Amino acid sequence: MSAAKLVIRQVRSANGADRRQLATLRALGLGRIGRTAERPDTATVRGQLRTVRHLVEIEEVAAAR
Repeated sequence: MSAAKLVIRQVRSANGADRRQLATLRALGLGRIGRTAERPDTATVRGQLRTVRHLVEIEEVAAAR
């Protein structure tokens, strides 16, 4: 059984962001404008995205059968 995935793309610069937001971007596998990362749709990842929601775009990908 596959879980739903989130495709996260950084669309804004992290210049001026605080250390916590920078650390969250790194934990998500981002750090530069245009980079993308695919992560499972979990509560932990959703919490991380809430921290940097002004810097990223999120796309939900349906689970494959």
